[in-house]
Amino acid sequence: MGWIRNTVDSVKSRRIRPLPQLVNLVKLLASYLDDPQNVLSFLSSVIILSEGLACLAGADSPGSLLGVAISESMEPGIKRGDLMFLKISKDPIHAGEIILFNVDGLDVPISHRVTTVHGHRNTGKVYILTKGDNNHLDDRILYARGQRWLLRPHVIARVIG
Repeated sequence: MGWIRNTVDSVKSRRIRPLPQLVNLVKLLASYLDDPQNVLSFLSSVIILSEGLACLAGADSPGSLLGVAISESMEPGIKRGDLMFLKISKDPIHAGEIILFNVDGLDVPISHRVTTVHGHRNTGKVYILTKGDNNHLDDRILYARGQRWLLRPHVIARVIG
């Protein structure tokens, strides 16, 4: 992170009188970011803070979200506790994608892989079937009683990383 120190030195050499508090803050940040672990911690904090502020501001769908895997159902690719980057999109859903979806009657959304997608010719509705990579059966057992498919409104976001 030598570029921060160079910037501070450059400002000093031009005899510009920055606010002393700002110089101290930049120096403190530069010394903190010398350690790669601190860089990762800093970036994680910035992401979490920005997502939190978006939620507090009432942004229902800022375009991207963060999620955490809470079970082993998507192992080995996604392990319990893994951070997931999510993308809100109206693009068509395709088999093979991992989506985050709501199930009527459950409080916690689920992230599983789409196994089947098909549309109804007359109504235009899209029917989606999902399954956890580490599960033996599809997710119909998780869906609401009598529900055999997810519909597009159940989908919250796509897992993109």
